[in-house]
Amino acid sequence: MTNAMTYKGYFARVDFDGRDRIFVGHVLGVDDGISFHGETVDELTEHFHAAVDHYLDDCKRTNRKPQKPASGKLMLRISPETHAVVGIAAAVSGESVNQWSEEVLERAAREVLERADDSVSRHAS
Repeated sequence: MTNAMTYKGYFARVDFDGRDRIFVGHVLGVDDGISFHGETVDELTEHFHAAVDHYLDDCKRTNRKPQKPASGKLMLRISPETHAVVGIAAAVSGESVNQWSEEVLERAAREVLERADDSVSRHAS
C-alpha cells in the first residue's frame, strides 16, 4: 500500500510495513530526510505534522531557510512525438505550452493525490 499526505505545503509518501504492522512516512522533496511513523492513521497524521513542525522550528532556530518541495521550474525529457502533440494541444487551447502543461500536470497530480488521500481516509475508518 502506498499513499500520500500533505501538510503546510510538504508532501509525504506513506507505506505500510506489514512485518512491524506500522505506517511509515517520508517527506518528499526535502534533502534533510524527514521521516515519521504511526500505528494508526490518526497517529501517523499527528507524527507527520509534528515532524514537519519540528523541521520548520529547527530551520528557524538554526537560521536556515526551509527547503521548499519545489522551485516552480520543471525540465522534462519527452519524445519528439509527444512534444509535437503537446504543442498542438496547447495551440488548439489558445495557450502556451507552459500554460497548457501546468494545467494538465496540476489536474493529473490532484487526481493522484485525491485518490491517495481517499485511500488513507478509508483506512482511518
